[in-house]
This record gives sequence, structure tokens and C-alpha cells, in this order.
Amino acid sequence: MNRPLAIGIAFAVLSVPVLFAAGAQEKTAAGIILPSKDEPRWIQDGTRLLEALKKNGISSEILFSQGDPAREKAAVAALISAGAKVIIICPSDSSAAAEAADKAHAAGVKVISFDRLIRDSASVDYYVTFDSVAVGAAEGRYLVSKATAKGTSLYLYAGAASDENTFQLFQGAWGVLQPKIQDGTFVIRNSSEAVALQGTADLSRDEERRIIAQITTNWNFSDARSLAEANLTAAPAGGKGSVCICAPNDGTARAIADAFAADREVTGYTITGQGAEIASIQYIIDGRQSMTVLKDSRVLVEDAVGAAVAYLHGGVPPQTTSYYNGRIEVPSKPSILTIVAKDNVKAAIVDSGYWPAGNFAGL
Repeated sequence: MNRPLAIGIAFAVLSVPVLFAAGAQEKTAAGIILPSKDEPRWIQDGTRLLEALKKNGISSEILFSQGDPAREKAAVAALISAGAKVIIICPSDSSAAAEAADKAHAAGVKVISFDRLIRDSASVDYYVTFDSVAVGAAEGRYLVSKATAKGTSLYLYAGAASDENTFQLFQGAWGVLQPKIQDGTFVIRNSSEAVALQGTADLSRDEERRIIAQITTNWNFSDARSLAEANLTAAPAGGKGSVCICAPNDGTARAIADAFAADREVTGYTITGQGAEIASIQYIIDGRQSMTVLKDSRVLVEDAVGAAVAYLHGGVPPQTTSYYNGRIEVPSKPSILTIVAKDNVKAAIVDSGYWPAGNFAGL
């Protein structure tokens, strides 16, 4: 029978926070490393991963790197010592996690990159993800559908430059927005690098990096709001009014939306997001956020556990595409996406069982 591992012991020995561990009385077959125990998303995903592995009869243990690549590497060592044959890793830094992946592979452990792609390593066996390029494209298409006049001011924002998802999200959004920037539908207001490259449909990695450096939120809500406020302060005449905002995820979208809503010269805004966080669903209901891309973590967890089960039984998980991580093409089968706006929020979020109605007011 699976039993919880004593958390205090795990702290003392590993110096890496542990949420749960299943199978403490037997060797750990599957290990999980997530980037933070302080964000609801990772607590939720961690709980679901452990429960799903347990249902499949797989002993498992979960550790948190807390954004520290050294802890991530130490967590890999701890899981290897515990007997793990498969490790599911969501890296806090996509490139820095290469060392952790290499360490696992050297010990004969299969590495599943979860949600974020581990870069610059040939030691990644599988990538469980929602197609971030597709997410960015969905955000871009939504903004295009709402731009009713030429010269609409466009504000671009991105996640952290250390996260491979940031580049994929931006790539997807840019691919949709760039033709509409070039034909004058949108006017970029907050990135001189993006303006200089607005005639380029396919950006190089370095070109993306230069733009992202100007619009990064670091996935930090405070940074996102501060950047938005600075952009509004520096906005030229005609740069406000009714605007479109490409925000990379729900948390940054709320922070950026609050900044734009507080500016009296902004008469209206359309803003994207992704994640379907409870707070953002409420923002959508209240008209303070325009849309979100639902990446149902239940599906992501199901796909990750399916991959782990396949490897542990000597098989391979299904593949429909691959992602180049700077060293190899990593096999993947992207999970499905759902676009959520005010007109379908109840069906997509409540009726689907993703979040209960009691979490929301005015639904």
C-alpha cells in the first residue's frame, strides 16, 4: 500500500520541499520535480500526478526545485537514489535543467519534460505539453478578431526569457499578428525592437530574444504591472484609447489589465491570457479580461502519466510531432486546447467540471 513520506525527514535530508510521496515503503518508480510549491498551479498538478500514478500502481515521489537549478539537480540525485526509473521534470529554467536531465539519463532514467521543454540536452525522452505555439497563435487570432479599425494600438508582453514556452508563445502570436502589423491594422506601442522587425514574418531566435528583452514580465505579476504602467507613461499621443494587449498568461494578464484599467486615457482594452485560473475566469465574467486559453491540466497529467506507464512497461508513448530543443528533436503529442471567453465560460469551465460554479460570482 502507498503511504505518505514524512515531510520533515524529506526537508532535512534533501533540502528540497516535498508535497507528497507515494510508495515510501518501496522503491520509488516515478519521480516528479516541479518548479514551485508556492503557486497553486503546481500544487494542483503535483497532486493530480501523484493520484494518477497511484491509480496505475506506480510508487512515486514529488519534489520542488523552487526555481533553483542546483536544487533541481539535487532532486534528480535523490530520486535516482530512491530507485526512480522515470522522472517527470517541469524545469524552472529550460536551459539550466539540461544538467539535471543529463544526470538522470546517465543513470538510465527516462526523462519526461512536463509543460516546459528542457533545452540544450540530448537526454530528454519525451515532452508532455500543450502546444505553446498554438496557444500564442490562438491569442493572436483573438486580438485580430477584435481589431475593428486601422491603427489599433498594440501592446506586446512576454514571459521569462529563461522559459522555452515564452519563445514558443511569442512565435505563435507573432505569426498571426505580424501580417496585421505590417498592413497597419495594429501599431506596436511598447517595443522598438518589434517595430524595427515588423516586416519580418519569421523571426530568428536572436530576433525574438531582443524583442522579449523589452517586453518580458518574468512571469512576475508585480513586474508585469510595473512594465505596463511604464509603457503607458511612455505611450505617444494616440497610443491609448481602445487598445489590444497580447498578454502571455492569466496572472500577467490580470496585472496588466489592472494597469490599463487605471489609466483614464484608455477607453477600452482587449487582453489575452492562458491558463484558465480561477481569478482570471472571474475577470472574464466581470469583463476585466477578454479571453483565456484553457490548458486542461487534467489532460496534461493524463498524458504525462501515460508516458511514464509506457516507459515503465518497456514501451514508448505516442508521438504526433516533435520539438527541437537545441540538441535533438524531442518526441511529443500535444494536449488539446480550449478557447474561453465570456460567451462560453460556463460551458467550458463549469459544465466541463474544470472548476465548480461556487468559485465564481455573477456566472
